[in-house]
Amino acid sequence: MGLEEKLPSGILLTTVEKVAGYARKSSVWPATFGLACCAMELISTGGPRHDLARFGMERASNTPRQADLMIVAGRVSQKMAPVLRQIYDQMAEPKWVISMGVCASSGGMFNNYAIVQGVDHVVPVDIYLPGCPPRPEMLLDSILKLHDKIQNMKLGVNREREVDDLERARLRRLPLAAGLGGAPRGAHPGAAR
Repeated sequence: MGLEEKLPSGILLTTVEKVAGYARKSSVWPATFGLACCAMELISTGGPRHDLARFGMERASNTPRQADLMIVAGRVSQKMAPVLRQIYDQMAEPKWVISMGVCASSGGMFNNYAIVQGVDHVVPVDIYLPGCPPRPEMLLDSILKLHDKIQNMKLGVNREREVDDLERARLRRLPLAAGLGGAPRGAHPGAAR
């Protein structure tokens, strides 16, 4: 016999975090940053066959101040990296980044001095989308995964604590973070301690 049985019909119980998460996930406006061939797949995602509008994302923002999702599609050159960072810094909080394609995620086949070997060297990335080029269906799937991440995001002090916990967990996974709970330098992961 819980509280739900005692309430009249039509009453909905939830938390402020869940309502805010639902509102945020339903109103993500992308700032497209198409740099190479992946941009063609990104553009086709907005077409009638894949219809990005059903997620409330039909408005691709040309100004970063009105966007909260940056989709980096294609390889990032060293000359373009500062521009990318400037646009990211102009976006309002909270903001998210999808790295679309293998060139944006890791430099791809362009292992030279002119191409940034992963856009995560310039901006923090939330979702990595593999493929050369990734299909529009893959981009839609990554957007749905980002929506799930946004909807379950904490608010306020809880958000800061969640970010700190995730940062510590990532540092523990690094092989060079011996003082932060990771494996000592030179130790084999399977070796007995």
